[in-house]
Amino acid sequence: MKLFKHLAFLVLAAGLLGQPAAAGDRFITVASTTSTQDSGLFDYLLPLFQAKTGIEVRVVAVGTGQAIKLAQNGDADVLFVHARKAEEAFVADGDGVKRFDVMYNDFVIVGPDTDPAGIAGSADAVAALTAIAGKRATFLSRGDDSGTNKAELALWALAGVDVKAASGTWYRETGSGMGATLNTAAGMPAYTMSDRATWISFENKADLKIVVEGDKRLFNQYGVTLVNPAKHPAVKVDDGQAFVDWLISPEGQQAIAGFQVGGQQLFFPNASGG
Repeated sequence: MKLFKHLAFLVLAAGLLGQPAAAGDRFITVASTTSTQDSGLFDYLLPLFQAKTGIEVRVVAVGTGQAIKLAQNGDADVLFVHARKAEEAFVADGDGVKRFDVMYNDFVIVGPDTDPAGIAGSADAVAALTAIAGKRATFLSRGDDSGTNKAELALWALAGVDVKAASGTWYRETGSGMGATLNTAAGMPAYTMSDRATWISFENKADLKIVVEGDKRLFNQYGVTLVNPAKHPAVKVDDGQAFVDWLISPEGQQAIAGFQVGGQQLFFPNASGG
């Protein structure tokens, strides 16, 4: 199933990246995550940026790992994801110019009203995952090398739980984005970990609810990086840098802070380089 999803991603990305540009077309390609797309943030931000600069932003929204691979192949002008260590490695390897903090929110663990692991109300994510494993309660992982998946696996490691060995039993991997994984969790029902922005924007909650939140280890930082033109000559340097500069500028930061769903702010700007 994962293989089919991976092939579908490649076809989608190739189709988008291979779109012929009309005369006078001015656009950049941004490799980003499903959370920025599924939350509606890009639908809100990008028209503001285009109105100011005349630059269209075409987003390939995939898991962070796949987004980084796209950028490493030179198939994007800008990388906008949420896995700091992987982003810093991307820059250290010469694929990116400089990484900037842009905004943050947090992850939450959601689960069914029945709460078979008895973790509702906890602020200790590691203890909660330990309890889920102890009860063999169904947990859905994105399993797609996304920023969310990386953060989840780090928490399982802290809990001392070998989820690789449990894969296919109580621990199941969807190989899908956040929205699709939440849909599956709602239908089963099962526990899963989500970024808060996608959870707030998600409409098919069924009997799922937040069961764990507030742990500092659930902090979720997003960063933006211009792909290095010295290594990838096709990068649209000026227009890509214009997008980076706008995101971390007071204007871009204010726009991020102004994005709300149902009266709730989804992302909190924290750029220091704007």
